[in-house]
Amino acid sequence: MTKHFNSYIETALDGRDEFEGILKLMEIFGIQCHYLLSRKDIMDSLKNENFDLIFVEAFDFCSFLIAEKLVKPFVAILPTRLGSLEFGLPSPLSYVPVFHSLLTDHMDFWGRVKNLLMFFSFSRNQWDLLSTFDNTIKEHFPEGSRPVLSHLLLKAELWFVNSDFAFDFARPLLPNTVYVGGLMEKPIKPVPQDLENFIANFGDAGFVLVAFGSTLNTHQSQEVLKKMHSAFSHLPQGVIWKCQSSHWPKDVRLATNVKIVDWLPQSDLLAHPSIRLFVTHGGQNSVMEAIWHGVPMVGLPVNGDQHGNMVRVVAKNYGVSIQLNQVTADTLTLTLKQVIEDKRYKSAVAAASVILRSQPLSPTQRLVGWIDHILQTRGAAHLKPYAFQQPWHEQYLIDVFVFLLGLTLGTVWLCGKLLGVMARWLRGARKVKKT
Repeated sequence: MTKHFNSYIETALDGRDEFEGILKLMEIFGIQCHYLLSRKDIMDSLKNENFDLIFVEAFDFCSFLIAEKLVKPFVAILPTRLGSLEFGLPSPLSYVPVFHSLLTDHMDFWGRVKNLLMFFSFSRNQWDLLSTFDNTIKEHFPEGSRPVLSHLLLKAELWFVNSDFAFDFARPLLPNTVYVGGLMEKPIKPVPQDLENFIANFGDAGFVLVAFGSTLNTHQSQEVLKKMHSAFSHLPQGVIWKCQSSHWPKDVRLATNVKIVDWLPQSDLLAHPSIRLFVTHGGQNSVMEAIWHGVPMVGLPVNGDQHGNMVRVVAKNYGVSIQLNQVTADTLTLTLKQVIEDKRYKSAVAAASVILRSQPLSPTQRLVGWIDHILQTRGAAHLKPYAFQQPWHEQYLIDVFVFLLGLTLGTVWLCGKLLGVMARWLRGARKVKKT
């Protein structure tokens, strides 16, 4: 697992196609799922607990198979925004972007053509990902009652999505889909004193927060670290940077305005009144935290949903995105200063913060309230459309279109035949008159 995961991250950092790496990881998840389902002691223990409801996380499809094996109702949480997984939502291709194919939700003709092509590619990729669990399903479910993984996605009583329309493009949802973006937010605490002292050194200039998540924190190349450090050293702001000290280039001396730490309280720092900018990899939780606290962003996305997240950040004017493998010290310096000095970015993300915070119920209240509703009603059949039970040709009215096309063609053919008969009759009538 570690070997393939590291290879996947390195591929993404190099800017190469990462789908093959994701597919290999999913194959390993499938093997891991086989071992888990084979553990009779674990599965018996789960059955004996007699759960009322199972809460599954949608990144690893094994959780759906476990819920099916236990024959229990389940709800799912999507840790990313919508578009990274298809589970039955209406997705009009005329204005709902597929994954990270488009820069905005306003599409011209060629934008819609591109979106359609991306849809076919995305559908094929999801099919490939789901098929990595086929062998596990064959081994652990008897023939005749083997679940189809794509159908299990539709079987979830509820889908909680870690996003919000303050961040994502507006689109239609189903009644059993609930946005809970901002769920990870906790009460703000004072930042540690050493960080507070560092921030105080820069007065009104404030500080910049730099954090690339737990994964990328240990995979950044020495060359990229040097470029970023060079850019940060030219800022009048202080820079608090989450970076493993053991990974820091030995030949680089830290600038006086840069402080590196192995760990930092990200949300508390984003809430600090002196923060001016957040430099991020564009992970879902990081972006949602930045929006929650109204902090503009400069993103350097690497893999997964990060590119699509930064597409939305750019489209909504919350910040700017730069390709990590194309970054230079000069371009990064100019970009950082641009976002800090141009108040339009701060205004846009501050407005988004109001949208996110001012909703009638908090993300926690929405999640708990809907879970309670499902437990009381013993399922969510009343929230699921009949479309989930229809074959695809009925759902998309293909049978109706084929019937109308046949009727139209048949009518045209019949009219043509009648016109031909009339024409022959008229020709025959003229000949009779002449004679």
